[in-house]
Amino acid sequence: MAQDPHRISQLIQTLEAAKYKGRPKGKKGFSCKKATFQVEGTQGITVDSWRFNDWDYKRDDLPTYARGLFTTRRSDGSPEIAVRGYDKFFNVDEVPKTKWVNIENDTTGPYELSVKENGCIIFMSGLEDGTLLVCSKHSTGTRGDVDQSHASVGEKWIKRHVESVGKTTRQLAEALREMNATAVGELCDDSFEEHVLEYPPEAAGLYLHGINFNLPEFVTLSGSEVHQFADTWGFKKAQYVMIQSLDEVKEFLEKCGETGSWEGRDTEGFVVRCKKRSRDRSLAPDWFFKYKFEEPYLMYRQWRECTKAIIAGNPPKYKKHQKITEAYLQYARRQLARDPSLAKEYNKNHGIIKMRDGFLADIGQKGSDIIAKERAEGDGAGHDVSVSDIVLVPIASIGCGKTTVATALVKLFDFGHVQNDNIQGQKGRPGRFAAAVVHAMANHKVVIADRNNHQRRERQQIMDDVSKVMPNARFVALHYVHEPKDRMLDDIRKVTRQRVLDRGDNHQTIRAGSKSPEEIIGIMEGFLERFQGCDRSTLPDADFDEVIDLDVCASSLENLETVVTHLYNAYPGLLPEEMPSDEDMQAAIDYAMGSEVTTKHDLSFGKSTNGEKPHRQKMPVQSRHEEKPLTLEQLTGKLEYFSISVPTNNIESILTSMFDHAPAEEARMYRMLKQSRRIQNDFHVTLIHRASATQDPQLWEMYMEEYRKALAANDLKNKNQLTPNLGQARVKLERVVWDDRIMAFVVRIYPGGEGPSWRSVNAITHITVGTAGPDIKPKESNDMLAQWEAGETKGRLIHDKEVPGAVVLDGNVKAVLQRNFASGR
Repeated sequence: MAQDPHRISQLIQTLEAAKYKGRPKGKKGFSCKKATFQVEGTQGITVDSWRFNDWDYKRDDLPTYARGLFTTRRSDGSPEIAVRGYDKFFNVDEVPKTKWVNIENDTTGPYELSVKENGCIIFMSGLEDGTLLVCSKHSTGTRGDVDQSHASVGEKWIKRHVESVGKTTRQLAEALREMNATAVGELCDDSFEEHVLEYPPEAAGLYLHGINFNLPEFVTLSGSEVHQFADTWGFKKAQYVMIQSLDEVKEFLEKCGETGSWEGRDTEGFVVRCKKRSRDRSLAPDWFFKYKFEEPYLMYRQWRECTKAIIAGNPPKYKKHQKITEAYLQYARRQLARDPSLAKEYNKNHGIIKMRDGFLADIGQKGSDIIAKERAEGDGAGHDVSVSDIVLVPIASIGCGKTTVATALVKLFDFGHVQNDNIQGQKGRPGRFAAAVVHAMANHKVVIADRNNHQRRERQQIMDDVSKVMPNARFVALHYVHEPKDRMLDDIRKVTRQRVLDRGDNHQTIRAGSKSPEEIIGIMEGFLERFQGCDRSTLPDADFDEVIDLDVCASSLENLETVVTHLYNAYPGLLPEEMPSDEDMQAAIDYAMGSEVTTKHDLSFGKSTNGEKPHRQKMPVQSRHEEKPLTLEQLTGKLEYFSISVPTNNIESILTSMFDHAPAEEARMYRMLKQSRRIQNDFHVTLIHRASATQDPQLWEMYMEEYRKALAANDLKNKNQLTPNLGQARVKLERVVWDDRIMAFVVRIYPGGEGPSWRSVNAITHITVGTAGPDIKPKESNDMLAQWEAGETKGRLIHDKEVPGAVVLDGNVKAVLQRNFASGR
């Protein structure tokens, strides 16, 4: 089955258009993430990894459902799929398609049940130059992160397997390329990384369980063909059984589920492979679902987490298998006391299985025996305690969208919602807040404790106070990730300030319409400075039952989807059987965004309220009506850069004329920028930035002098006159240069009349058009253009296109103040 470059190109264009894209308001949409990897041992070959958000795989309109997808380009420039994983498949009853009644109506036998091995997935395929490409999940093993170390270990095992039958990895690559296929295996090696199920040395290795064709749609080989390939190339084989009818499948799975084992070996479950119903059997699509055993797998995982807790000095938390877990922990404590070195190795995921097996040997039972006994005695071992008394605890700062998400959850599921901002006055607020949460728990399975909880002491307080009254309460963190601060705070500031200033007075305590922007920003900075992220290795965060990491810069809809998906997976039975649709969640967000605040009060930022002690402000902020004139020194100290601004309409018109009717491949980057709204709102030529002042101090001083002259006749009380025009310049657009990250015009500056000759400190004078994502800064244009001019692209594909005609635009030379300062006056 050969690849069609045209179809692959269309697929990649669709993925590019969805990259970094938030879901448009009121519309369905999806987003995907892209990462590019250099393939070691090749002459500059790169592969792009694509992945969707987990919840998007439940949609019915994705361009592909491959979970594990890498694309590349051949030497002739045509695109191809390099690695193709399975279509995302779901557990029985996890989604409507995997309910037994739908499986019966939509599929046909025979059914192939493969043992679900307990390791990490490894993909392998052949590149054009004969290199074997080895990947794990979404990376290739070249940058040292967790996935990539898995790929590196997988590559060593592949070499060992193929050499055991007298073959080479290059021959494997050539065979897979000839097939246009990806081989899929499970890396199971306890010496590298232990999971829950045991793989002793004689069982360790790479278990081959699938071969997929490198196509947008899912086409995979049968188990017998996979086994034949495994025998030829020396791989271990994932065992499977063939069952003809679905009734027999259910009976088989339920019988195995009683002990969580098959043929005397504990297992996590089975992957069931079958065909969708079709008039033509030869054209019937391949389709997978899975059947996971809860036990003894979950009991083993509970033992592991409890052991890590006692190593860390924390109380172990468990609500299932209580008697046997207490016995296990007595055994584990004795072993750790006898040999303290075990603790260090255990935290590195080594010795987990040895500890567990030692205990089982000590009591003379297998895990399946324990489960069977618990069920016979009716102690509810196979069932969790009633799913209720859950407290959602945001860990956030101002403007993260926590109340929007909370209100949307209330709209969808009727959760309880206690807002700290609605509790009046300062005296005893924390205790009264906790009491309100407890009161709401009487009528709701889930209650949202809506305050920032941005410091550990706040989390400790709410947990302690609620647990005194509700000892069975479970706490789930809604963690808006802020760390590492040195990399994340700039983007967080930009997004949260925009949100807070846009909403004006529609907030209980932060009234951006009444207070000055400078005062609001000062309050927000205090929260960011004090923010302590969730750390599950220490108390109180170790006591969270679950932690849901959220993206501050993502839309509230995306964060809502993350919370809903996590709760469905972590607490089966807690939420309604049918997961809300995209439209339901969008409607809930629209409702939350349209909600008006009815309770407003002042947390005493500067003056006393109701006799309460006023809140101290870090810096006294002057009323906007009493602003004093700024000195010249104050203004020049706040200059950020000098630039030539050019008309936005002209730039947009030129880009449209150059790319709207260009070939698809040439226009790909421009269309992606346009569709994802990543083209700049305004355009300018940067002349010199404050950060470059030491690079060319004479040029910086020349522009400073022009700025001083322009200010000399102005009234500095008028904000609009703080950045007057310094003069005119003419900007000629010569070429557009771009790669898959950034696009820019190369320009030439001409004098615009009387006055100085304007020039840029940048080696190549340019206008940045846009960047592919918010993490890519416009200054990266300098690096891309330097590589383009030198012709040393280091494997980076850089394009350029001449601007037709002699396009010269009139521009104004401006001084640009620091953003915070400019918006704060």
